[in-house]
Parts: sequence; C-alpha cells; structure tokens
Amino acid sequence: LKHADLNNFNLLLKFSIDSIKKNKKIIFFGNGGSAADSQHLATELTVRFKKNRKAIPAIALTTDGSVLTAIGNDFKFDKIFSRQIEALGNRGDICIALTTSGNSKNLIEAMKVAKKKKILTFCFSGNNGGKIKKYTQYPIIIPSKDTDKIQVIELFLGQVLCGLIENSI
Repeated sequence: LKHADLNNFNLLLKFSIDSIKKNKKIIFFGNGGSAADSQHLATELTVRFKKNRKAIPAIALTTDGSVLTAIGNDFKFDKIFSRQIEALGNRGDICIALTTSGNSKNLIEAMKVAKKKKILTFCFSGNNGGKIKKYTQYPIIIPSKDTDKIQVIELFLGQVLCGLIENSI
C-alpha cells in the first residue's frame, strides 16, 4: 500500500474507535466475494474476534435477502445498498465498501447517500481505486488488478482492523 492508503487505514481505525465509543456502528458492504467478506468482518466485530468482550455494533448490508430482492425489484439493483444506508445509517457511523473493481454502481450510490447523511466513507478497492475513489472520503487502494489478490488483501486489512479495534475497546 502507498503511504496515503496507510494513512487512510490509520484514520479508519481512529474514526472507527471514536464511533464505537459514541455508540455508532460500522457498516460493511460489497458484491460477490466482497459481500461475503463484508459479512465476515461485521461478524468478527459483533460476536468476537479473538477474545470475549462487549459486542461492537457492526452490520453487513449484504445479509437480508428480503430487503435486497425488494429493493432490486421495486427500485433497481443500483439502490440495494444506498436504500439501506438511507434507512439505517446515521451521522457518526462508518461505511466501508469492499470492491475489487471500484466501479460498481450500487457501491457508488451508497457512498453518495452516506455523504449526504454525514457518514464517514472508506473503501478497500483494487483497480487503482476505480470510480468509487471519487465518491469516497478515505479510499484505501490495493495495488492490483487481480481479483484474487485484491480479495485476500481486503480480508487481511479487515482482519487487522478488527483485531486493532477489539484491542482498543
């Protein structure tokens, strides 16, 4: 990672700890494998990473099949995350998009809504950041175009984040 991306990761850690102390939540989302990683990371915080401790408020927007299919059907797929952020996101929360391409319209739409709601936005993105970096306050760019490598590093960074949060709370 470049220096700016490491700085953004450090800001993600700091802002996440501050948000949790204020009873705010961390919101993860992504498509495909990144959706699964979003669920994994939210679970690490909500349940436990390595030690028993107070539950940390975190959610993956990828888990509610009824919501996802209703939004996709009644609106369009581009709105599956932004509509949930509109409903569930609050000022002081943290949004983290996981993406290998950085170009998914549904992730970009979610970042736009988060910005309007004064929610801090971060992403783990490959592909030189893709289009999402323009809509993300603190992009963390993984220097690869290879999906498998990007996903491994996304999950690694997420696991490091979870461990550091757990040790700080």
